[in-house]
Amino acid sequence: MDGVIVDSHPVHRRAWQQFLQSLGRRVSESELDYILDGRKRADILCHFLGPLSPEQILEYGQRKDSFFQERASEVLPICGLVPFIEHAASQGTRMAVATSASESRTRFTLEQLKLRSHFEVLVTGKDVTLGKPAPDIYRIACRRLAVEPEEAVAFEDAVAGVRAAKTAGLRCVGVLSHQSAPNLSAAGVDWTVPDFAGLSLNTLEFELARLSATGF
Repeated sequence: MDGVIVDSHPVHRRAWQQFLQSLGRRVSESELDYILDGRKRADILCHFLGPLSPEQILEYGQRKDSFFQERASEVLPICGLVPFIEHAASQGTRMAVATSASESRTRFTLEQLKLRSHFEVLVTGKDVTLGKPAPDIYRIACRRLAVEPEEAVAFEDAVAGVRAAKTAGLRCVGVLSHQSAPNLSAAGVDWTVPDFAGLSLNTLEFELARLSATGF
């Protein structure tokens, strides 16, 4: 979701900073880069705060989400995303969101953008023990969609996410919202796009088929 469906990284980053400051924990901008690689909220909390009980993870997660929701109006969809999703839905494409974000924030974000109805399946951080780069989240998404991984395409903006998708057996398109093409290519991405502007299913199928045929 973050960095693929919505350009949420600046707000996400600020919300984490405010939350950590509320606990007296000051972190540098470079330290905050840790949150951008598709990790589960529990993993991020423990990274910055040390070992936490399940109750603390739940409480702190809700507090962090409240900071995010205060600035939700600043979160916009990635360029071209809404027309692409609507086009894909009109063609009968079955879609899932596979995100390390919390279920509450995922639903809130999709409902704000009026996109929730287009996604048949939501898999969030609560559904897996191991977050990205472990492949579990994509395997669950495919299973719930009742499709084989090789029949599916993932869109990812983070190195850990690309590795998760590829290990699960999906083809993967990298969205260059905050990572460079060389970094995502090194992680195994099949193709990269700057955003969704002008992208159609025909173009997507053509490019993936071309790359598969040429071995790149």
